[in-house]
Amino acid sequence: MRRHLRAALLCSAFVLLLLLYVFNQIAGAEEEEAEEAQGASAPRGRERDREAFPSNRCKDVSVSFWNPYWMLPTGVCAVNCFWESAFRYEVGRLRSRGSLENSPGTMHLAVVACGERLEETLTMLKSAVLFSQKPLRFHIFAEDELHDKFNSSLENWKKEFHQKFSHTIYPITFPGNTAAVWKKLFKPCASQRLFLPLILKNLDSLLYVDTDVLFLSPMDDIWAFFEDFNQTQIGGMAPEHEERRIGWYNRFARHPYYGKTGVNSGVMLMNMTRIRKKYFKNDMTTARLKWEDLLLPLFKKYKLNITWGDQDLLNIIFYYNPESLFIFPCQWNYRPDHCMYGSNCMGAEDEGIIVLHGNRGVYHDEKQPAFRAVYKAIKNYPFGEDPINSLLYPLEKELQKTTNTYCGRIHHVFTQRLKKSIRTLQGKVSRGR
Repeated sequence: MRRHLRAALLCSAFVLLLLLYVFNQIAGAEEEEAEEAQGASAPRGRERDREAFPSNRCKDVSVSFWNPYWMLPTGVCAVNCFWESAFRYEVGRLRSRGSLENSPGTMHLAVVACGERLEETLTMLKSAVLFSQKPLRFHIFAEDELHDKFNSSLENWKKEFHQKFSHTIYPITFPGNTAAVWKKLFKPCASQRLFLPLILKNLDSLLYVDTDVLFLSPMDDIWAFFEDFNQTQIGGMAPEHEERRIGWYNRFARHPYYGKTGVNSGVMLMNMTRIRKKYFKNDMTTARLKWEDLLLPLFKKYKLNITWGDQDLLNIIFYYNPESLFIFPCQWNYRPDHCMYGSNCMGAEDEGIIVLHGNRGVYHDEKQPAFRAVYKAIKNYPFGEDPINSLLYPLEKELQKTTNTYCGRIHHVFTQRLKKSIRTLQGKVSRGR
């Protein structure tokens, strides 16, 4: 009797599964017929998802709702609103110029500009345009009121200087439930860089720089470091200090940091593909966490112990994952600390400064006149003019006035690499480029 009962149960289960399979096939066939009836123009995949939701579902384009750690509240669709905002802005309202997004050989440069950073950011971008060889793609994250000003300036550059570059301007976008905190962490909007791998998810690699960075050599040179990454490295930065006696992290930090003196994130190479794929070791759980799952818990744990915002968070991440970081020398992120107490960046003395980082606001005060002189020379250079007479000579004249400072005493390091870049630029100008 029991045998017959078991056989009957098995047969019933088989029939039920068969019916479910048949109904599923019928439903799939009907859906395909409906899609074919709509014609080739019918939206599919993510495009169909975009049209299925009202354009105002994220409420605020600049600061959108995003919460991967808890369930979405009532009335918010399951499609991630943070990403949906970025996609909608990109296809509908995003101001994009040029067609270099996926061109082979294109170098991608990202910057975040908030507040009174327009002029400083444009000067940084100008230095990249002046000296670089390969096509450039700028990814500019800025407050809404700066978008038109950026577009106007960059479009004028394309008329005056025929260097191939394109740009895209994005809204400032943070996780919605902590947007106010992220936006004010250290400098306004600086922590936006932490979310670049999650926003620019179609990009493989990019160089992130702060607004107060200047390229004194083609960006191609630092971009070439990507080829030196080993299989485990996902990013590249320079040490925060060369001299431990004046180091900040080793004397004052209340959290873990990379290496002996920490790293500075103002110039950061990012292999975005590897960042998105990696599972990171951490001190919050024995399980390794992906980038998007790591940031908020890490901030919550250390928010009372960090001073330099997102840079401190990056130091903590790479303290637990040191194999993932590529270190490049100090001349690729040269700051006042490298000369204001005496020269301590030997690489700059040998090769000259390659990437200048004027942190502490030194471009806009008189504390470090050598840094200010370089900034003003690049800012005031008119596109198309002879760079020897209109850029190099005026700069050298100003640097001669700075020898009363430690940085000014070694002013040759500010022009050593720049002279080579200017000669190349002069060749472009003479050819009418």
